[in-house]
Amino acid sequence: MSTPASRTPASRHHKRPRGEGQWALGYQEPLNKNEENKKNDDGLNVRQRIIDIYSKRGFDSIDPADLRGRMRWYGLYTQRKPGIDGGKTAILEPEELDDRYFMLRVRIDGGQLDLAQLRTIADISNEYGRGTADITDRQNIQLHWIEIESVPDIWERLEAVGLSTTEACGDTPRVIMGCPLAGIDTDEVLDATDQIGEVYDRVVGNPAYSNLPRKFKTALSGCPAHCTVHEINDVAFVGVVNEHGEAGYDVWVGGGLSTNPMLAKRLGVFVSPEKAADVHEGIVGIFRDYGYRRLRHRARIKFLVNDWGPEKFREILETEYLKETLPDGPAPELPRSNRRDHVGVYPQKDGNFYVGFTPKVGRVDGDKLHLIADIAERHGSGRVRTTVEQKMVVLDIAADQVDSIVAELEANDLQVNPSTFRRQTMACTGIEYCKLAIVETKATAMDLIDELERRLPDFREPLTINVNGCPNSCARIQVADIGLKGQLVVDENGDQVEGFQIHLGGSLGVNAGFGRKVRGLKTTAKALPDYVSRVVSNYDGQKKEGETFADWVQRADEADLK
Repeated sequence: MSTPASRTPASRHHKRPRGEGQWALGYQEPLNKNEENKKNDDGLNVRQRIIDIYSKRGFDSIDPADLRGRMRWYGLYTQRKPGIDGGKTAILEPEELDDRYFMLRVRIDGGQLDLAQLRTIADISNEYGRGTADITDRQNIQLHWIEIESVPDIWERLEAVGLSTTEACGDTPRVIMGCPLAGIDTDEVLDATDQIGEVYDRVVGNPAYSNLPRKFKTALSGCPAHCTVHEINDVAFVGVVNEHGEAGYDVWVGGGLSTNPMLAKRLGVFVSPEKAADVHEGIVGIFRDYGYRRLRHRARIKFLVNDWGPEKFREILETEYLKETLPDGPAPELPRSNRRDHVGVYPQKDGNFYVGFTPKVGRVDGDKLHLIADIAERHGSGRVRTTVEQKMVVLDIAADQVDSIVAELEANDLQVNPSTFRRQTMACTGIEYCKLAIVETKATAMDLIDELERRLPDFREPLTINVNGCPNSCARIQVADIGLKGQLVVDENGDQVEGFQIHLGGSLGVNAGFGRKVRGLKTTAKALPDYVSRVVSNYDGQKKEGETFADWVQRADEADLK
């Protein structure tokens, strides 16, 4: 009989750490179906099959690996089949949820549009998308009801005016966000337009970066309002001025929300404008080579940054990718306002004015886009911008045209002086079109705005309300004052109905943090206006001088939050 000392306890057996699928560490073999599909064929190659085969033979000819995978590399997702309720979202197979129509996402890097581009999108919406058009919270425009047969003509039209859908989705470098006021803001640190263009030219559509572990979101801005929400991007370049008076960028990495929210971390470097594209390319390279590919839910760069820390990340960037040391640099100035948007009328640095206006939760249509183009042409130079708050801005308005453009926009329900609720409510696509959604969002948010304006007409404080149809946080629920995560709940009659889990007091900027979840705090969609008006009224009645909603939530009694 062996003695205890001669045995090897289980605790002494050290298992080899399980690989995370990092290419740089030798894990080249695909570890899941997504990685296998990408290894089998680059997503960029699907374009020619769409042109040569699928658009000619129709929906039924599409290879499933292309349909639910590679077509995303060109901004195409199948939309949700109508009539499937939210309780079936996680139960049905993808082919049961798929409709025969597509959402098509048009990239608008930096949010920059001219009249020809805006009118082209409007025409495509009306001719191929049943008039649909949604401005996203990443400055894109999404169309729906697109048939595969129409896609080559749509691409031809978009590309003729300098637009594209290339890598608008997929495991790729997504749209590059930028301040809509780049080059005209009277207080901007620097104009990032050239850097956005250079980053785009380096990485978008480049096979070297078309197989990333998952999506990769970039922001480049010199905006003093920090409108591109650098705290929650995979990488963000934020305008700063160093000790020598030189304008450049502070770099943040590893931000992201969804089911594992994390705030980005500063690398502490100062990047001159001419170096920005090099640094960005190096960071994308790190994500490609060291990013986690084994588990899909851990495949965002935020997990790598969280495990490494910013110091190691910077060291790898400098030694392995840039081959040079970057100088240290300052942190950005604090945002100039609690409202990090560009709604209203403000002067430009050239003496003209810009006018920011508010489509409800980003929903417009083809006719409305044509109207906006016509208004911009009549009163300005024709430059139009989208924002990361699902809003739009018209640039270059002469002083004697300001009153007339405001009147025309307002007459068409494009409000320039909106209520807080109209100005600061966002909503994702929701169950109307999205296969991941559990509840309806756009109409719910629109109805909520109308009801809050009726009930609380005198409320003026900044307050973000973000409505999401599932846990994935496309509408940034964790960093909203009131974040609403769609789920099914039980109503007073015991029936399962659409509703929301509530997150309270999330914020970015001065005291960035994620919303507070109060135990059991949920509401049905029907009771949502009652809940929001109640908690906003409690805040309005209890707030101290200068106290934000997020600050109040941290000290409020739970009873006042319910």
